[in-house]
Amino acid sequence: MSRAPIHAERVGTRVSSVSDFVLQLRSLIEANCPLGWVGGEVSNLVRAASGHLYFTLKDERAQLRCAMWRNKAALLPFQLNEGMQVEVRAQATIYEARGDLQLSIESVRKAGLGNLFEAFLRLKARLEAEGLFEAARKRALPPLPHGIGIVTSPAGAALHDVLSTLRRRAPGLLITIYPTLVQGDAAGAQIAAAIEQAGSRAARDGCEALIVCRGGGSIEDLWAFNHEAVARAIAACPIPVISGVGHETDTTLADYAADLRAPTPTAAAELISAGLYGLRQRLPQLQTALARGGERRLQQAAQRLDELQRRLLHPRARLARSHERLTNLRMRLQQASRNSLLHKGARLETQTARLHACLPGTAVLHARLERAAHNLVRNGQWRITNTRRQLDSLAGQLAALNPDAVLARGYAVVRNERGEVLRDADVAHNGEAINIQLANSQLRARVEKS
Repeated sequence: MSRAPIHAERVGTRVSSVSDFVLQLRSLIEANCPLGWVGGEVSNLVRAASGHLYFTLKDERAQLRCAMWRNKAALLPFQLNEGMQVEVRAQATIYEARGDLQLSIESVRKAGLGNLFEAFLRLKARLEAEGLFEAARKRALPPLPHGIGIVTSPAGAALHDVLSTLRRRAPGLLITIYPTLVQGDAAGAQIAAAIEQAGSRAARDGCEALIVCRGGGSIEDLWAFNHEAVARAIAACPIPVISGVGHETDTTLADYAADLRAPTPTAAAELISAGLYGLRQRLPQLQTALARGGERRLQQAAQRLDELQRRLLHPRARLARSHERLTNLRMRLQQASRNSLLHKGARLETQTARLHACLPGTAVLHARLERAAHNLVRNGQWRITNTRRQLDSLAGQLAALNPDAVLARGYAVVRNERGEVLRDADVAHNGEAINIQLANSQLRARVEKS
């Protein structure tokens, strides 16, 4: 776009100050040069005490001054060095104090990473369209796994972090390591092969979940985990897979394909051991509850035993109690019989008096009444005698059942050391100690079978 030259001599034309003119240029440049990517070589790099970065971005034919403020510079994923080929995302502007054109840097990446990132996005979109990353196919981790597998480099710090975390949180967990390269041109194929091997051997090795991990690094360092073969191997693995690649800000295709993404390898170990660690944390509480429950059960059993012991009576005491009850019943029966006879005699006298009052001259009836009274007295005496005879018979039977009476006739009761009565000689063992209860004493003996 051509612009008419500015003539300060023209009549009526306003003359701008340098500051105003620079501000106009700045507004014009910022409006017509939006935020974009510029590539070149870093030179004249200065790290200010304030944390800001100042450098020149140049190529064979031109150069631009650049400024990257502290809050942006702190987010750089790598160390910016002199002579490094980079691509910067920047806004063109003018530094008013010197009137210099400069780039205000938003972010920096190493040269060539733009193509890598575009390839990453294309592959991610294709796999996503196939449904490889769908949430519906994600599987939950086993809450209490017996064993797990780890796909990583045996020499990497990530394996050390994972193993130390698992030893601390789940020391009894069975761990199988499937070694592989995690960086370089051949790493992608090796990682995919190790994941396939872990899936095919999961049942034999006792693995219920798989951790795929490595430590942090640049996008080139982590590029092996962006291989299509790795993503497909993770999606096809028959056991749940946790991806713990790089740091929290790093994202790879392995993260999208995995059933669960962990921000770091250590976090992956914490996720897979969460159930076992929680159970270990609860174990002291469970042990305390078990001890208290066992103690409470023992106390209840002891209380029940004491109650049963109080209710358990010796046969002699039970016989004495039964004899006492029988004596009371006999006395009550005798008293009831006497009271009944007295009551009936009194009623008879009353009826007789009433009868005499009604029929004072009937001698026959009077004689019959006398006979009836005599028979009544005789029948009452007979019933008393018969009842007494029955009571004596019951008392004799009770006395016959008395163990002491049986022992007095020459019998004995044989018990083993546990107090059990021996009723059969075959129950006793040769040499076993026995107790023999006689009428007035006890004997201890040992069994000798011929």
